[in-house]
Amino acid sequence: MAHVALFHSVYGLRPAVLAAADRLRAAGHEVHAPDLYGMPAVDSVEEGFALLDRIGQQTVLDRARAALDWLPPDTVLAGFSMGAGVAGALLAHRPDTAGLLLLHGTGGSPEAVRPGLRVQLHLADPDAYDPPEEVAQWQRELTAAGADLVVHHYPGAGHLFTDPTVADHDPVAADLTWNRVLAFLAGP
Repeated sequence: MAHVALFHSVYGLRPAVLAAADRLRAAGHEVHAPDLYGMPAVDSVEEGFALLDRIGQQTVLDRARAALDWLPPDTVLAGFSMGAGVAGALLAHRPDTAGLLLLHGTGGSPEAVRPGLRVQLHLADPDAYDPPEEVAQWQRELTAAGADLVVHHYPGAGHLFTDPTVADHDPVAADLTWNRVLAFLAGP
């Protein structure tokens, strides 16, 4: 069993995030999915970015950090899109994390990676928010820092392909992602 902190996308804490948390709980994991906005989720990415601008990135990070206060040091940090960036940003404050699980976006800097840290990325191919050259650079840097990094690309899928409530949804890619996520959380 893994402890998992699952951070939502720029949309906010949507039913798809709660369903993902329930899916992981059904597999035997302890999952905490905090609301980093403190207000209802929105229906479009544009509204999400406007909400993030209004709340502020620092407030979002502070809320995420506070949500981890009572969780074990080896909690897996996970997130969807913007939430992947949040998970990656918190890695520096959680050196004993058991892993970094990134859905729909990169996160984490090489300075925060300890040798052997398990990192798994699930990314649409192509993904408008994560250009291939930036992903390749991030991958080289994390690998050089010692991360045990696995990147899964999903050709033809939309950015937020695991969310069944958005146009990006790709059920085949989503099923494959969740199978890979469950294997990752089961451990090496």
